[in-house]
Amino acid sequence: MKGLSIVFHTPEIPGNTGNAIRLAAVTGAHLHLVEPLGFDLSDAKLRRAGLDYHDLAHVTVHPTLEDVWETLGERRVIAFTTRTQDSFADVAYQPGDVLLFGRESTGLPDEVVDDPHVDLQVRIPMQPSRRSLNLANSASIAVYEAWRQHGYPGGA
Repeated sequence: MKGLSIVFHTPEIPGNTGNAIRLAAVTGAHLHLVEPLGFDLSDAKLRRAGLDYHDLAHVTVHPTLEDVWETLGERRVIAFTTRTQDSFADVAYQPGDVLLFGRESTGLPDEVVDDPHVDLQVRIPMQPSRRSLNLANSASIAVYEAWRQHGYPGGA
């Protein structure tokens, strides 16, 4: 979806980020990674998961979350967290939305979820007593819902 941004806050697993690179390439989203990363960007697992999509994706690495906010400017930020009962499916997504996800092991820290730049907190429903979805899968669910709502602009 043109103008949509995905933000991974301090991701840990190279395969998830590689899959997100592929997701960004096939949907036209822009992937933003906030350091520290739990891997080197030349990691073989990241390259394998992203396959040949690295050159087709828009990926930016930021030293801090504040740098992300400065880069993106005034845009609506939607944080994906287990701290709310509000469903991601109830959001009317807008072009330019920022979809914010936390690290694989702990999700978004409280100070990020409570950041004044965050406009909405949503969750992806799942069966009770399950810890979490895979990070790349969560981003895919959210991006495709936003893209679907707008009729898959630019999609074939």
